[in-house]
Amino acid sequence: MLFERFESEGLFHFSYLIGYGRQAVVIDPRRDCDIFIHVAEKNGFKITDILETHRNEDYVVGSKELSKITKANVWHADSHLDYKYGKPVKDGKKWRIGRLKLQAIHTPGHTLGSMSYLLHDPEGNPWMIFTGDTLFAGDVGRVDLLGLEKAEEMAGMLYDSIFNEILPLGDGVIINPAHGSGSVCGGSIIDRPWTTIGIEKKHNPKLQYTDRREFISKTAKELEKPPYFKMMEKLNLDPPLLGRKPVPDPLTANQFANEVNKSIVLDTRAETDFCIFHIPNSIYIWPHGLSTYAGWFLEYDKPILLLCYEHEVEKIIRYLIRLGFDNIKGYLSGGMHSWLTRGKQIQKTDSIPSKELCEKIDKKESLWILDVRTKEEFEDFGRIPNAHHINLIELPEKIDSIPTDEKIFIYCGSGMRSTLAASILENNGFENITVVMGGIYAWKTNKCPMED
Repeated sequence: MLFERFESEGLFHFSYLIGYGRQAVVIDPRRDCDIFIHVAEKNGFKITDILETHRNEDYVVGSKELSKITKANVWHADSHLDYKYGKPVKDGKKWRIGRLKLQAIHTPGHTLGSMSYLLHDPEGNPWMIFTGDTLFAGDVGRVDLLGLEKAEEMAGMLYDSIFNEILPLGDGVIINPAHGSGSVCGGSIIDRPWTTIGIEKKHNPKLQYTDRREFISKTAKELEKPPYFKMMEKLNLDPPLLGRKPVPDPLTANQFANEVNKSIVLDTRAETDFCIFHIPNSIYIWPHGLSTYAGWFLEYDKPILLLCYEHEVEKIIRYLIRLGFDNIKGYLSGGMHSWLTRGKQIQKTDSIPSKELCEKIDKKESLWILDVRTKEEFEDFGRIPNAHHINLIELPEKIDSIPTDEKIFIYCGSGMRSTLAASILENNGFENITVVMGGIYAWKTNKCPMED
């Protein structure tokens, strides 16, 4: 037997490969699907079927891409939608994988047509369930995708799916969700890589609300919804084929400069390198932050120019195409060194260690401090005295509340989000900006003053 889980870094998304005999099935594949083919072929398996748990909204699904290569059948959930590929899954549909049996169970709530897939062992016993975005480790799926006005209705469906369809399968059944801790598809998924129905019944806070009305009141909440979700919902009805991963051109400094005004310059180097020198009007997002923040701050209708470490080019491309950012114009060959040696225009961002900001506060200096952490971080871990809180993802819409005639000190958890915030402010004409490196973690280590 072959069983393997694949995690898409940064997206906190899980895909699964199940094989028995010579036959294999893939559940919720990502778009760069070469890994599934490699593992299947290496172990002597042929992928015959591809199953989706729901119409995904946080990444471009790889079902169509994988089917094009393997000729496997694609089965999609949410059959009420106008898919341009594959076949709809019906509740109770069964597949044979050698001596294993896989069965579709309709589990609406996250979406109207969400499907879970129950895997039976060779003896016919329920063994694993692939729950998609219905049930996670420590959390349940969000129910606000159709709007807050439909959230209570969707939460009721989710309750019925979990308590009437999934939990009765037995405490020993292994749960394989579509996402892990950090995903925007749940509010508080925890870092429990492997879990079971029994573990979730005992430790998942949402499953302690066994009364249906109470469960609805606790889960019918509006969560952060990145703007790129709309693009993913559109693309996943007919995902564009890659054929192969885009291979952006290495550009000389002169070639790069000629494209800057027509493109988005994405800088993925270390935050300290960005602050020392960067190309004017570039957006800073560190590699593992791309899956979280590219959909908030990049635009689909503009080509992307990359300024990154050359050994990370392939990784950056993978992260971007998973979100549908295929129009990657090229990357700066030779990096910032080539830009500087050609005498091109540069920009700098001031930065100081947390301890230095602490000393300024001790001296009673007049400071305008911007905290770009989440509301939960702000409330749970304290703040620097008199700091102004604006969640990073809300920064563009609240930028007018930040004074342009004062020096702005920006901090977050460590310094990476602060640098991203600084790049956004610079692109909006702010000049007197300082990034607080080390963020709140260094602040607490230095035993500087905190407010609740």
